[in-house]
Amino acid sequence: MTTTQQNFTLTGDPLSLDRIRSILIRLEDTIIFSLIERAQFAHNPKVYRRGEFQELQAAGFTGSWLEWFLKEIESFHAKARRYTSPDEYPFTNPAELPDPILTGIEFPQILYPNKINVNPSILSFYTRSIVPRITQQATLTLSAAKRANGIIGDDEYEDDGNYGSASVIDVEVLQAISKRVHYGKFVSESKFRDHPAAFIPHILNPNRAALDALITKPEVELKLLQRLRKKAELYALNFAPDGQPINDVSMRKIDVDGVVELYEHYIIPLTKEVEVDYLLARLEGMSQEQIDSLMTSKKS
Repeated sequence: MTTTQQNFTLTGDPLSLDRIRSILIRLEDTIIFSLIERAQFAHNPKVYRRGEFQELQAAGFTGSWLEWFLKEIESFHAKARRYTSPDEYPFTNPAELPDPILTGIEFPQILYPNKINVNPSILSFYTRSIVPRITQQATLTLSAAKRANGIIGDDEYEDDGNYGSASVIDVEVLQAISKRVHYGKFVSESKFRDHPAAFIPHILNPNRAALDALITKPEVELKLLQRLRKKAELYALNFAPDGQPINDVSMRKIDVDGVVELYEHYIIPLTKEVEVDYLLARLEGMSQEQIDSLMTSKKS
């Protein structure tokens, strides 16, 4: 597991926007490097289709190879109480995961109680759109090698048989994207506590557009994408034996545009959906007296 971690038991405000920003920037590195590793293998669409592996069906599992892989890994992680942390969300139905073996850590109350989990959307988009895009070069290289061995037509594309290796990296990418997207809850909670009166009217009279406007900072998003592109361009470089970078687009380890578009068209919009969904649930179960108190408070 190589995903970015935050130690909630240390002193310091976990809702500090500077601390949140540092986590999100570190997650950029995790996501880019994991995508680079996944790009080394072909698409292998069989991994993502349900019912493709008779071995799984014989064992009573009806999902895809990747879904099985996720369940097995997340079952182990659940025993180690991973999903008791406020920034961790499983792709497997929590009801199907075992209880932790270890006694739980007493985390501070950071987020307002909620059941928001968009991992099904992340899994669908990743397998349908991201994997085919980032593995295109490996898939083309595979097809050339197969043609050289007399394999032509549909059989020359997509599948290099590395189902286990590809799925190990898939899990790392998915876990990192999930953490990044669900960190939108921390952003929303931080902003809500700073100025609850700005949000409460749009929560009581649900107005997604108004809430989205309150949390959206176009200049911040632009800087994020600029930074991400620079990182992806640097990390995608190969180097000569003498250490000099090989600045040849055809030799890059990953499609840089694909990484930027992943953030621009999917991760950022979905994160903002999570932020708004969290805000809309922020007053659930609260009395009118509690809400009135928030409205008059400077910082909650």
